[in-house]
Amino acid sequence: MSLFFLLTVSLGILTYHPNNIKAEASLDIDAEAAILVDFDTGKILYAKNENVLLPPASMTKMMTEYLVMEAIKEGKISWDTTTQISDYAYAISANTSLSGVGLVQNKQYTVKDLYQAMAINSDNATTIALAELVGGSETEFVKMMNQKAKELGLESKFVNASGLDNKDLEGNQPEGTSVEDLNLLTARSTAILAYNLIKDFPEVLEIASIPKTTFDGQEIDNWNRMLPHEGVNFKQFYYEGVDGLKTGFTDSGGYNFTGTAVRNGQRLISVVMKSESEAQRFQQTSKLLDYGYNNFTAQELFPKGYQLKGQTEVPVSKGKEKNVEVSLAEGITVPVKGDDAENYTLKYELDKSKLNEDGELIAPIEKGEVIGTAKLVYKGDNDYGYITDDQGSVPIVTDQAVEKANWFMLTIGAIGDFFANIFSSAVDWIKGLF
Repeated sequence: MSLFFLLTVSLGILTYHPNNIKAEASLDIDAEAAILVDFDTGKILYAKNENVLLPPASMTKMMTEYLVMEAIKEGKISWDTTTQISDYAYAISANTSLSGVGLVQNKQYTVKDLYQAMAINSDNATTIALAELVGGSETEFVKMMNQKAKELGLESKFVNASGLDNKDLEGNQPEGTSVEDLNLLTARSTAILAYNLIKDFPEVLEIASIPKTTFDGQEIDNWNRMLPHEGVNFKQFYYEGVDGLKTGFTDSGGYNFTGTAVRNGQRLISVVMKSESEAQRFQQTSKLLDYGYNNFTAQELFPKGYQLKGQTEVPVSKGKEKNVEVSLAEGITVPVKGDDAENYTLKYELDKSKLNEDGELIAPIEKGEVIGTAKLVYKGDNDYGYITDDQGSVPIVTDQAVEKANWFMLTIGAIGDFFANIFSSAVDWIKGLF
């Protein structure tokens, strides 16, 4: 029996990294925290202070966007659902330093119009109106935000729907929060939120990529200056392939941006937190995206059906065969930098619920039965891992079916094992005499 299989029957290795991982020496990002992620694989290509909690400002709205989209998907509301503006949302709207659109009361606004103002113009008052519609109140909506954050595995704290500092909410901070409270997210959790928003609701990009539109008869601009704006002043920030996602600014949080771009079928997600200016957040995003597109190429390191040398079989108990061959159920493709492919290996992790105490699979076994996972292991420098723990691995499956041996063969095997054990014990006893 292979010692390997007895030692590797575990159920997962967390791909988590402590704060302040040494940043890539060739990439100096001028921001408090930053991260770059390959969307298809979840592989983190670069990270700086990615686990430090910081105020995300209006990037908070990505969680509001997620919950609105979820409510639409579940049929609780639709794009055509209408709502009126509460006194609270109206008060925020009346403050021109907090809202870019002027809402009026005693008027019905559609979810679509409110969502576009929130996603494109980062409007705070329309965000509050949506939170009240979906949650019944912003207080209840904040509870929904924190529950969803827990489900997504975020390291975060949500205290309001808009991303404003609570002190700026005209005394209307949600119950259970204080005037001093701030929304908090890590760069890694912000990337996870953006990843799930795009994965679960890809239509968000159709709205997030609109440079300019109208709301209630007025023209509103997208604060994402990396989109193809017509204004000459913004052409310096344009980046080919960018189609989202969310800007953010507060005095406490500085200038933030969660960007995403797609080139040649490869989508990247970037997060820049607490940069010093509007220009800087876009410049640093360009630097991150350039680093990803210029240095990493998707490579299939291990194809479907690959068998790890020396570990091609798993022992079987009570079967017509004593072993069964195993292989990868899927190929493993990741973005690889330079000649780093040679630094990747695999580690098998068998599902111990499938094994007996001797580390054997128990017949009968079906062909293609999942018996564990193959985890991708990187042995080079600056391994930032993946944004979720289930990424970077594929199922291990059996290549053949193994029928259960009949009672006669099982009996003969048991008798053979019995006499083999007696013989072994006798040999050991005789050896002990000398």
